[in-house]
Amino acid sequence: MSSVAVLTTALESSFRGRFGGAGEARIALAPGRVNLIGEHTDYNDGWVLPMAIERYVGLAYRPRPDCRIVAHARAFEETVELDLVSPAGDCEASWKAYVAGMAWTMVAAGLELTGIDCVIDGDVPLGAGLASSAALEMATARALCDAADIDWSPRRMARLGQEAETRWVGVACGVMDQLTSACGQPGSALLLDCRSRRTEPVPLPDEAAVVVMDTGARRTLAGSAYNERRASCQRAVRGLRRLDPEVAALRDVDRKLLEAARDSLDDLTFRRALHVVEENLRPVAMAAALRDGDLELAGRLMNDSHGSLRDLYEVSGPELDRMTGLARNHPACYGARLTGAGFGGCGVALVAADQAEIFAEDVRRSYVAESGLPAELFTCRAVGGARLHGNALGAAPAPKA
Repeated sequence: MSSVAVLTTALESSFRGRFGGAGEARIALAPGRVNLIGEHTDYNDGWVLPMAIERYVGLAYRPRPDCRIVAHARAFEETVELDLVSPAGDCEASWKAYVAGMAWTMVAAGLELTGIDCVIDGDVPLGAGLASSAALEMATARALCDAADIDWSPRRMARLGQEAETRWVGVACGVMDQLTSACGQPGSALLLDCRSRRTEPVPLPDEAAVVVMDTGARRTLAGSAYNERRASCQRAVRGLRRLDPEVAALRDVDRKLLEAARDSLDDLTFRRALHVVEENLRPVAMAAALRDGDLELAGRLMNDSHGSLRDLYEVSGPELDRMTGLARNHPACYGARLTGAGFGGCGVALVAADQAEIFAEDVRRSYVAESGLPAELFTCRAVGGARLHGNALGAAPAPKA
C-alpha cells in the first residue's frame, strides 16, 4: 500500500469515528518540501531551489452549516473549535495556530468561508525542516476553498499562508515553503525567485536521487534564533543603504558592495550578510548544473552551502554536521547539506540513483552508532502541489484550478 493510501485510509477511519456517517466528506492533501539549495535567502528576496516531496499533510473534511471549524489532530489527539465570524487575535503556538491563522487570514482577505468538520493527519516529520507547517496551511486552505466553492489559486493561497505564519504564528518566514507546497511540479525542483514569485521547473536527472536525512534532533522556529537571523539581515540592509540607497534587500547586494560596507557593519552582521550574498548565487548555478547533468558541480555547491550555513550563518549543529559529514564520505554521494532553517532537523543529499538504498542504510547505521539518536533516511521524488483526493467517504470532487 502506498504512503498516500495509508494516510487517506487513516483519515477516513478517524473521520468516521469522530464525526460519523459517510456524508460528503473529502480529503485534501498538501506535500512537504525539501530545499536543495538556497537557505535563508527567501526572506531576503533571493533565489531558492526546493521541491515538493511525497510526504503529505491531509485533511478529511465536510462542510458545516455554520461558520465554525471543528478540527481534530490525530498526532496530538487534540481538538480545537474556531469561530470564523468573530475570530480571536491569538492562538497558542501549536498546530492550532496554523489552522486558525490560515482560516482567519483567508477571511481577512475577503473570502467568504463556510465552517468545516475535519480530521488532520500526515507523514511529514514534525520539526524536521520539511515544511510540515506550510503543508498544514496549504491543506487547510485547499479544504476551505473546496468547502466554500472558492476557485483554488495556488499562488494566492501561498501568499496568505506566509501571512498567516508571520502574523498569527510569529515566524517571519519567506514564501518558499508555502509556494512549494501549493505549486510543486512532478519530477522537478522549482527554481523560485522569491521577489517576483516566479517559478521555473528544473527536471531532476534520472541518474540522481535526492535523499532526505532526518537527524532526529528537533527544533521549533518560533522560539528559535530564526527571527534573530532575519533581524541581522535587516540591520545589514540598513547599513548598506548608506552606500547605495537602491538596496531593498540583500538580494540587491554583491560581494563588492558588501566589502565596501564592512567597516560600517559589526562582524556578526557582516558574516550573516556574506552568507546570504554568496548563497543567493547557488540556486541558479545548481539549476544549471542539474539541467546539464553535472552532478559533481551540483554536489560541490551543496557542500559549499553547508559550510557557509555552519560557519557564517551559524544555524547548523553537531547532529547536522555529523549526518552530512557521513553522507559526504560515502562513495555514492555527490554532495550534502542541511536543509530548512537549521537548528536541528534534516539534511539532504544528492546521490547516485542506483546506490540510493545502500547509501541510506550505510549512513543511517553509522549515524545511529555515533549519535545514539534515531534517524530516518528516505529517497524522495518530486510531486505536484496541494490537491483534492478521491476517497471512500464520498465521490472525488473535480479540481477547480
